[in-house]
Amino acid sequence: MAGMRLSARADYALRAAIELAAARDGHVTAEQLAQAQNIPGKFLETILTQLRRTGLVRSQRGPDGGFWLARTASEISLADIIRAIDGQLLGVRGERPENISYPGAAEPLQRVWIALRANERAILETVTLADIVSGELPAAIQNLIESPQAWV
Repeated sequence: MAGMRLSARADYALRAAIELAAARDGHVTAEQLAQAQNIPGKFLETILTQLRRTGLVRSQRGPDGGFWLARTASEISLADIIRAIDGQLLGVRGERPENISYPGAAEPLQRVWIALRANERAILETVTLADIVSGELPAAIQNLIESPQAWV
């Protein structure tokens, strides 16, 4: 199944960003993030650097230094974070579906992978860091979750 394959880095990045979104006083140190989400320190440094480079996170050095979101949590989608770390969403065997073609009877399979990616993207673009922090997911997402098949 060509389902969601999230790298460990993207998973950590999402969790770090969610911690930043949840932070009451804005600034959070790398140590606090690492502890809160059980993220190896070296890993976290790389991730925070990438999130800073892509303009999702800001940082400040010094005694009251730390990290905070560069935009409000409601303006940052899960897709934004994943793309900052892993690049474009979802490939089949590491290939983008639009670059794959199948011979003969299997030809329509490419369109299925395109649809799967579109669906996955729609979800990840819809859910923001603020949604996660509030625990209130968008209605369309909530409907998917409420299907008993979703949990099997």
